[in-house]
Amino acid sequence: MTATTNPTIYPLTLYYDGACPMCRAEMHNLMLRNSRNLLAFVDISVPGFDAQPPGATQQDLMTLIHARQADGTLVKSVDVFRLAYSAAGLPWVSALVRLPVIGPLADRLYPWVARFRNHIPRRLVVLLFENAARRAAAQAAARGQCQPGDACRF
Repeated sequence: MTATTNPTIYPLTLYYDGACPMCRAEMHNLMLRNSRNLLAFVDISVPGFDAQPPGATQQDLMTLIHARQADGTLVKSVDVFRLAYSAAGLPWVSALVRLPVIGPLADRLYPWVARFRNHIPRRLVVLLFENAARRAAAQAAARGQCQPGDACRF
């Protein structure tokens, strides 16, 4: 059994802030790479959202990214990205944020990034996430995964 076929973890449900340009771009990138349907996505910014997972409030979800594993375990912060990128066919990204220096640095910086995510310059968001999503969309289209009007359009 590989990490991404672990039935206690996947499918993994990600709770993200769709009103945040950076969050939306990163989730779109993951959606396009979700060819094995190991990830589910819940936009917590939609009006009337009230489907918080047990153990988390709306404020918790808006403060740091959270995910619910298949067994119901709640995961938050950088651990969500480690699991999500592995499931999305990008195990090297997951491995990168597990390295001895980079992992602890990511763990310490992420709360700051999450707190100021809506103030991150648009150009940086494009550089970091939207260009990756465009590549993912092209790859999804090449695999024949795109239908008219779906997420492959960026």
